[in-house]
Amino acid sequence: MKKTVLFIFFFCVLAQAQDIESPSKKITLHFAISSTGVPTYSVSYSGKKIITESTLGILLKGEKSLDNHFTLIQQDNKSVDEPWNPVLGEQKTIQNRYHQVTFFLLQNETNRKMNICFKIYDEGVAFRYEFPKQENLNYFVISEEHTQFNLTGNHKTFWLPGDFDSQEYPYTESKFSDINTDLVDKNNGIGLKSIAGNFVVQSPLMMKSNDGIYINIFEAAVVNYPVMHLDVIPNEFRLGSHLVPNTLGDKAYLQTPCTSPWRTIMISNDARDIVSSKMILNLNEPSKISDTSWIKPMKYVGIWWEMHVGNSTWDYAGSQNAQNAADGQLKPTGKHGATTGNTKKYIDFAAKNGFDAVLVEGWNVGWEDWFGNWKENVFDFTTPYPDFYVKEVTDYAQSKGIKMIMHHETSGSVANYERHLDRAMELMKQYGYPAVKTGYVGRIIPRGEYHDGQTMVNHYNYIAQRMAENKLMVNSHESSRPTGYSRTYPNYIAAEAARGNEFNAWSVGNPPMHETILPFTRLLGGPMDYTPGIFEIKMSYYNPTKKEQVHTTLAKQLALYVTMYSPLQMAADLPENYERYADAFQFIKDVAVDWQESKYLEAEPGDYITVARKEKNGERWFLGAITDEHARMTTLKLDFLTPGQYYDATFYEDGETADWKKNPKSYSVTKMRVTNTSKIILHLANGGGTAISFKPIFN
Repeated sequence: MKKTVLFIFFFCVLAQAQDIESPSKKITLHFAISSTGVPTYSVSYSGKKIITESTLGILLKGEKSLDNHFTLIQQDNKSVDEPWNPVLGEQKTIQNRYHQVTFFLLQNETNRKMNICFKIYDEGVAFRYEFPKQENLNYFVISEEHTQFNLTGNHKTFWLPGDFDSQEYPYTESKFSDINTDLVDKNNGIGLKSIAGNFVVQSPLMMKSNDGIYINIFEAAVVNYPVMHLDVIPNEFRLGSHLVPNTLGDKAYLQTPCTSPWRTIMISNDARDIVSSKMILNLNEPSKISDTSWIKPMKYVGIWWEMHVGNSTWDYAGSQNAQNAADGQLKPTGKHGATTGNTKKYIDFAAKNGFDAVLVEGWNVGWEDWFGNWKENVFDFTTPYPDFYVKEVTDYAQSKGIKMIMHHETSGSVANYERHLDRAMELMKQYGYPAVKTGYVGRIIPRGEYHDGQTMVNHYNYIAQRMAENKLMVNSHESSRPTGYSRTYPNYIAAEAARGNEFNAWSVGNPPMHETILPFTRLLGGPMDYTPGIFEIKMSYYNPTKKEQVHTTLAKQLALYVTMYSPLQMAADLPENYERYADAFQFIKDVAVDWQESKYLEAEPGDYITVARKEKNGERWFLGAITDEHARMTTLKLDFLTPGQYYDATFYEDGETADWKKNPKSYSVTKMRVTNTSKIILHLANGGGTAISFKPIFN
């Protein structure tokens, strides 16, 4: 039931400084107008200042900025306490509870109006700028925000460089005062870098103060607006908004009435409150899809990892020169992965092991010269290679009860993709593909645009909307990071938008702490297609000269299915590798991907995380525990289980000699009977983890 209490104040001039508390009174927002008419705010947690006085405002191109000479002319207050049910999620029901205040401001010199709306949750504060319809402001261009987040000390910080084109970096952990993108190893496997400067970082920015307060700065509901990065003044502990520009240096083109995204500050003395927060989702609009019955969770396998390890290729004819034969025909190299025969093998494997779908990358013509040439017309998204028969493949999949997942690599040429989109979706519907994986590798076309700019944000959202109109699901890779838009368009089932598991195959890889940070950062905005489940850890298995490897143990790869939430989960390794480790593979076959309840039992960014989840529409629980490069022992209570119920618990643990570098494939599988009064002791190896399934026993 929704509870809303509304108070409206109409005064010519109101008090220019006010305090508003969260429902539990843990968090206090202080808003004020300075003597020069500058809006400011600060935030306290349990009486302790977290954000010191920070300015608010908007800079306009070619016009007087909306950042000073304001008077507060009106104020609206209300309280909201309402539940809602996500289509897919970590919880069956999410509570949206906050106090809201909107300050109506009038700029005296221009007679322009701007509102600043705050929502104060028990887990943090969110605010946005609102531009009502008005005579003196219609079309306008934002050149920057004057949004500050001024901190109280030299916090431990987990950060990525402010790159307008990529989030695919390993995190750097440092003191705030030591932030400098010169610390980042540029030899990290990222093909396209557009770093804004030495002192620009990405949001979400995760921090921990010296006195144990966890602080996260992010944004929600980025719609028709660029992504917000953050300018850093290291020695002053100051942060300021840095919007991603286009080629002209402009940030956003808007028309009233309109709003900015929400700027968010999460605060707690318990790290579990940060990772379990649904504040970002709550700040997005409810679903715009009336019939969501076709939106389904999926567990899948696919022709993908074999290309990353070098067993096969995306292209059919090799280099560009290989297709320029005298007869103009493509000349096969014999290494093409997406063949009809190979796809049938994956379909057979999926059907045998209870998977929902098969992804095939490299099925369509154009891969010979797609990368790095800034070429506009690369793929048409409808023409298969000569060795991939779409109808034969889909007929075979349907006979086995398996769905096919489409792949659309745009090569960054989004203008080309939008021109072909209708035909591409028609092909999907013709052959019964329920979902598509999109990719945006490379520099963007229209040229001069960045992945994180307003134009591209609009594109990603447009694709989700158009797919929804056709009852299709989408999983984007190399897109801007999600900010909760999956609540509004729940067919936007997953995204990558971070450094995924693939980097372990051909680069310096992902350090063991990487997966312990992502739940505090990237995953706050929505589910991630991380592609876990790699069993053959060292790449020397495929090529003796290769030194690359996955930086986890095998058991940790299993635990990621629980700690890294997504309703779209891939069993990413090769089928033959799963067949060689059939007892460990059983967990991947069993684990759910859509949840009724989630309990974060332990969490510390950069160190460890332990999560227990109960499957939706069932009684099984699953637990995942992971650690960084350090071994860890922990004792857990199983009080989340149903009282009085017995469970068969299957433990998938690191072996006694397991180590992510020295002995990553050492694991054990054991069973025991437990109840909600049981306690268990887990031993996690260096870079290790534990996965547990709890199956209720019914007599």
